[in-house]
Amino acid sequence: MTLCLVRGCGDIGSAVAHALFSAGHAVVIHDVAAPGFARRGMAFTDAMFDGSAVLQGLTGRRTGDVFSVRWMLEQRQEIPLVAVDFRKLLDYLRPHVLIDARMNKRSVPERQRGLAPLTIGLGPNFVAGDTADLVIETAWQALGEIITSGSSLPLSGEPRSIAGHGRERYVYAPVAGCFETDRAIGAAAAKGEPVACIGNEIIRAPLAGCLRGITHAGATVKAGTKVVEIDPRGDAAKAFGIAQRPARIALAVLDAIAGRCGKASAAQPRLPAGIAAPGADPSGAQPLPFFGAFPAKKWR
Repeated sequence: MTLCLVRGCGDIGSAVAHALFSAGHAVVIHDVAAPGFARRGMAFTDAMFDGSAVLQGLTGRRTGDVFSVRWMLEQRQEIPLVAVDFRKLLDYLRPHVLIDARMNKRSVPERQRGLAPLTIGLGPNFVAGDTADLVIETAWQALGEIITSGSSLPLSGEPRSIAGHGRERYVYAPVAGCFETDRAIGAAAAKGEPVACIGNEIIRAPLAGCLRGITHAGATVKAGTKVVEIDPRGDAAKAFGIAQRPARIALAVLDAIAGRCGKASAAQPRLPAGIAAPGADPSGAQPLPFFGAFPAKKWR
């Protein structure tokens, strides 16, 4: 098993962690204590607030210290989520693979390369060979492409339409502050209905439908953060599970690791007991039941 550390517990990071775990790898997720991701039915995000969360049959569980991570990796029943100091966790785990899935679309990510034998950046603004060893394209027009040199596509364009609605399905935080709501993922909402607030700022549903995404109560959000997403189809079931785009990105990460793990440094990192080095056959690995059949990923 390869030991993988995933940064970010949103829908992309959670899909990646789910795929890695399902393929037999050891996985740990790191994020801040109260993340502002909205698509919580498609992610392990709620574990950071509620202690645990289930995503398509797999449980993610928050643990308060790095030492209990060892036990969880040995048990291999659940994915540990931690919000401790990142550098402390990195030094303790010494992962073989570090995947930055925080999807900070409008900022230049800090350099990940050198923090692990293989580093993978997801989304815009990463540069393969500079800020990360490999980059996975997350834009629809080249989704899942594995980039070995150069930048991913810049953030551009509009979200994919659902029932004829694009960006108007979303609400972005008008101010920074503590997000408060009593609404659940999948709940119905009428157009203009109050669904949350940030201080004195009322957040209203932009369309009628169901809540495909709504940030967890108590999360501290920055102005401009996506905090509400409406699915105008009104089918609550579609607000849960791993969606097509995260699934394709996750499979590209698996392909990238499979293609590069043999090139890892000969100086093997320290591992918690029971975790094998890269290149070892992931014993007991099962087919990925929730990731569908997609074409082989392109490398460039």
